[in-house]
Amino acid sequence: MSEIELSEAQSRAIAQTVREALARRRISRQTLAEEARISISTLEKALAGRRPFTLATTIRLEEALGQSLRQEPGRPAPETARHAPDELGSYSRESVAWIEGRYLTLRPSFGTAGSIFAYRTEIAWDAESARLVFREAERLDAPFAQSGSVAVPSQSGMIYLVTNWHGQHRLAVLCRPNIQGEMYGVLTTLHAGRGTQLTPAAAPLALLPEQAGAFGYGRIGPEEPGFAPYRAYLARVHEDGYATFFTGVA
Repeated sequence: MSEIELSEAQSRAIAQTVREALARRRISRQTLAEEARISISTLEKALAGRRPFTLATTIRLEEALGQSLRQEPGRPAPETARHAPDELGSYSRESVAWIEGRYLTLRPSFGTAGSIFAYRTEIAWDAESARLVFREAERLDAPFAQSGSVAVPSQSGMIYLVTNWHGQHRLAVLCRPNIQGEMYGVLTTLHAGRGTQLTPAAAPLALLPEQAGAFGYGRIGPEEPGFAPYRAYLARVHEDGYATFFTGVA
């Protein structure tokens, strides 16, 4: 059976949306093709209009980008919605553009004591849902990579990365970027213990503009070159007052 091909009009609209997503997220076409598990030739030809998008290719691109590329019949064009919903802070796209980007993300390793877990977090505007969204990549435990919405309420001055998966929540609370574009805060999540046991866990969290990730991603141990600078970034969460950890009752 041949693959379902989308119409010329649909293909043009998808190509435009993909090009905008590539520009916002500052990723190459090669990277997107690899993450979507399609050939770079297929992507290039579809973006250039030399062949229509197929339904299968479009679905893979949607999964890789974390956003819908197909407009539902009768729904207004996504770009008409310029403000996030009230529960995320009612921010406009223009007011949060400075948060968009790719960040080296650091936290203590939950599985190996004394090590640091490093991965990538991408934050970008999703036109269809009219909000900032985030997605994680370059994680050693890829099946546990998170994605979700970004809340930026004016009252607290904080930034919240919120995952809500069928009622199960995971939350990162971050201070707004400093002059270097770095964000520091706390991650609250569930830690997988023995068997199927899950335990609430909290840890310091640092998001740094990706160019700071000179030592790469993965589980960084004390013997590796990147450990000392990565540990210094994480130490700032407490030392510079970006978060307070209460460990007992006086």
